[in-house]
This record gives sequence, structure tokens and C-alpha cells, in this order.
Amino acid sequence: MPAVHFKIAWPDGENQIYYSPSTVVREHLKPGARYGQAEFQHIIEAALHAASERVRQRFGYTCSAASAELDKISLKLRQLQEQDIDGSVELTAIS
Repeated sequence: MPAVHFKIAWPDGENQIYYSPSTVVREHLKPGARYGQAEFQHIIEAALHAASERVRQRFGYTCSAASAELDKISLKLRQLQEQDIDGSVELTAIS
């Protein structure tokens, strides 16, 4: 199953690369797109759940790596909120 990596530019200036076990995330994420933080949380949850479901359909079990990436992203979004850092999340690259 082809994996996908996507790079996020966070509103605090941090850039981070994340992993998806499936290309299905391309249906949810668009390179160069900017998302509000709440909107991004919703979109990334849908994307990584769909990717994990693709793994389940093919191999019979969900992908723990997709869940771990979602946990990392959710933690980052909570930290931004706790620090009162507003601004959009930008998807700078997907490969």
C-alpha cells in the first residue's frame, strides 16, 4: 500500500512532516491549502480514519501509525489553543 507524507506549516512557525499509510488522504488534503484550526482537525480526522480503514480493508486490521499521527496532530492543535495562537494551518507539500 503506497504511503503518503505531508508537510504542515503551523501558525507558530513550526513545520512538521506527517505520515499516512494510504493515498486516500489526497482526497481530503490539497497542497497549498490553508485551513482554520478547527476545520483542519475535522479534515485530518476524516483523512487519517479513511487511510486506516483502507488498511483494514486490505489487511484485516487498522493502522496504528495513522492513529499515532492523528494523536500528534491533535496534541499540536490543543497546544496552539492553550497558547492562544491563532492562524491557519497550511499544507505545504504532499508526496
